Amino acid sequence: MKIALSQLNYTIGDLEGNIGLMCKQIDRAEAEGAELIVFSELSICGYIPKDKLNYNSFIERCEMAIEQLARYKPNIGVIIGAPLLSGLENGKHLRNAALLLHAGKIQNTVYKTLLPTYDIFDEYRYFEPNTDFHLVHFKGVDIALTICEDLWNLENPGLYPVNPMDKLAELKPDLMINISGSPYSYNHVEDRRERMTNNARHYGLPLIYVNQVGANTEILFDGGSLFIDRHGNICEELSSFVEDFRIVNWNGEGEYSRDQSDFGDDDMRMIHEAIVMGVRDYFEKMGFKKALLGSSGGIDSALVNAIAVEALGADRVHTVMMPSKFSSEGSVTDAVELAKNLGCTYEILPIQPMVDSVNSTLIDSFTGKQPDVTEENIQARSRGLLLMAISNKFGHILLNTSNKSETAVGYATLYGDMCGGLSPIGDLYKTQVYEMARYINRNGEIIPEVIITKAPSAELRPDQKDSDSLPQYDLLDRILALYIEEQKGWQEIVRAGYDAEVVRKVVKLVDRNEYKRFQAAPILRISHRAFGFGRQMPLVAHYYN
Repeated sequence: MKIALSQLNYTIGDLEGNIGLMCKQIDRAEAEGAELIVFSELSICGYIPKDKLNYNSFIERCEMAIEQLARYKPNIGVIIGAPLLSGLENGKHLRNAALLLHAGKIQNTVYKTLLPTYDIFDEYRYFEPNTDFHLVHFKGVDIALTICEDLWNLENPGLYPVNPMDKLAELKPDLMINISGSPYSYNHVEDRRERMTNNARHYGLPLIYVNQVGANTEILFDGGSLFIDRHGNICEELSSFVEDFRIVNWNGEGEYSRDQSDFGDDDMRMIHEAIVMGVRDYFEKMGFKKALLGSSGGIDSALVNAIAVEALGADRVHTVMMPSKFSSEGSVTDAVELAKNLGCTYEILPIQPMVDSVNSTLIDSFTGKQPDVTEENIQARSRGLLLMAISNKFGHILLNTSNKSETAVGYATLYGDMCGGLSPIGDLYKTQVYEMARYINRNGEIIPEVIITKAPSAELRPDQKDSDSLPQYDLLDRILALYIEEQKGWQEIVRAGYDAEVVRKVVKLVDRNEYKRFQAAPILRISHRAFGFGRQMPLVAHYYN
């Protein structure tokens, strides 16, 4: 049987657009002789639709789209994902479904059994889990059709009370098909590939795995759809971060082989491609025309500038340099050199008159008080005000330039440098920022070398350096990763060999600044513990971690 794997970039709620993409792929599959085409999880409506699922009108539109797709090409089998009404008197009113369309109608439906509620997932909020297991029969082939998480319980038997594939394996299927909405993170790709190959090897069945690609706000999908033979050999792997299509000529036996070295990953390359895709999709799917950012001559804004130009084109990126009396000469000249290297437009707006005016206005209110971080923040907020005014006037979307290290410890000013509609590098630690800058310069200097090598500074007071207030970034990032990604308490981090005073200071900063992150721009997620709705912490609490 010739089976087409279709890896598409869906837009949440754009049912007409999603159907249009799928119809083009069905045309191609039919023209190339495929008998069956497989799309990804919730492909009808896009993943993750969140509370749109609570609207009856949304579900009705999904049902109409399914009927339209079923009638489109009745001679080819089509497997799609969609939300369906459960029809239950007790329980959730929806189910996460995989449907086989053929001969103008729905031929078979299966429901997702394992509904994740960790990290960014909250599927039990909407869906009723499946309890009935059956195979899907198509042209003499018995298919174990599953949805994403249903194949993730093989190595975690205690996470859920049932393993769907164990139930389906008892029915003697010929083939496994898994439709998925599996987001990208740099510590997830190899794990996912390994889990899929383990399933094929464990059950002795070939596996077709179809994932979606593209960005929906902060959640990034890398694709990487697979065809794996029954011995666990990856025979086909679709591209990452782009739409892709592949036909597998399955011979019924699943006897294939391929050099597994083909599938090595370069983490920084993939992270870079993920973020570029995330910026591009955010603008294209929202209909935004132009990006704006403050360019300080520092490494963070330089990296965001380079990413924005790669994602959108130089003609769609505008940068603003906003020096104060504390800014070094290089803060402007280096930023200008970068803009010229990238070919984007720029302007220079000195903020000192504005800062002096604010300070003059507050002089009576601050009588008897010595200058402190307040005056530093006035500079940051002056810059934020100018950038938001330009955004407002011209309709440009401001890109935030904060990294994960700064965001974690609150080394950012609310309503100042935290302004923005999207945070491209908010899930990159400072050490990763430097690594990505080097990656961007791999074929020649784009980001001026002086920007990469200069000591990081907010330049809000004389001779200021980040290291005045924070540990060196290589140390800070190791502690942050243990606390945030690995969820170690401060005592565990100290036992791992880190200085207790430094660890407690860092952990306290992370906890105290949760309220700032609650107000931050959406952060493109490239790790499994990005700040945002995937990491839910109380704003008001006493922490004893």
